Amino acid sequence: MTVVFNIVVSVIVIIGLQLIGMVVFNWITPFKDMEELRKGNVAVGLALGGKFISTAIVLGVAAYTNSSIWFMILWFAIGYVCLLAAYLIFDLFTPGFKVSDQLVKGNVAVGIMLFCVYLGFAFAISSLII
Repeated sequence: MTVVFNIVVSVIVIIGLQLIGMVVFNWITPFKDMEELRKGNVAVGLALGGKFISTAIVLGVAAYTNSSIWFMILWFAIGYVCLLAAYLIFDLFTPGFKVSDQLVKGNVAVGIMLFCVYLGFAFAISSLII
């Protein structure tokens, strides 16, 4: 029974952390992700998908490498802060245009690029989680 309880608690915590991660990502973007999705903005959809997958990768590695829920939460928080920093730094140092403006305009190339940036950073950051 203890194993089942631990699995249930872990799944609830993982789902909660994933949702919190997506909410925080939505807060740092200067536009409303869901509103843009309703408009059919593919670029924002790609970026949002990249956010979700990158958050899930960091969370999955944190869950896999830690036997304690508290350590999983701690390592997810550290990895997640790194993901947020990566996004902000990438947006800041993109020459010639602002990434968020291009996403709102529906620039699919920027959406794909940002998806890949999120994915690449998630793999790199995950390798640091112990």
